[in-house]
Amino acid sequence: MIDSIISARAAQPAQVLDCFDSLPPVDVAFMTGRWRGFEIRTGHLLDGLLEPSGWYGKLFENAESVHPLLFYSRDRKSIYSVDPLWVPLTAPFPRSAALGVAMAVLRPVLQTRSPKARLRMIEYRGRVTATMAYDSKPIFDHFARIDDQRVLGIMDLKGVPGPYAFCLERDDTPMDIRL
Repeated sequence: MIDSIISARAAQPAQVLDCFDSLPPVDVAFMTGRWRGFEIRTGHLLDGLLEPSGWYGKLFENAESVHPLLFYSRDRKSIYSVDPLWVPLTAPFPRSAALGVAMAVLRPVLQTRSPKARLRMIEYRGRVTATMAYDSKPIFDHFARIDDQRVLGIMDLKGVPGPYAFCLERDDTPMDIRL
């Protein structure tokens, strides 16, 4: 089922959650490294926001140092970390390239060199798995292992129903990271 969800990059919320439940949990050590991501549309209110904004993925340095929001530079030759504190989650945003332009303009305000999340083993949906806890937002990203190179992520945002789903793929290619 996961392969069809990933190829479509879309699924019903129940399908994504069933798939998540069928995949093995991961530990903190497995998550260490740089991961490139893409959204899986489920009808969540945040669907379609990350990719047009230039979202790249996440960087897990260790359990205490996580960069939860990495974005491409406008020329896509480097990536930089954004502080989630300054990213509003409830404002209406265009789901278009205009969002990428806005991110470029706001980069001096949004960019950070400091990690803004941590990894912990937390119970979600009846089992313990590696979970990223944001430092400044009531958000947990829970992960389940697809294979050695990919994880399915479910964002759990307090007060917002339904799963926001994404896939992360391990990325070891050389890249200029502006942290």
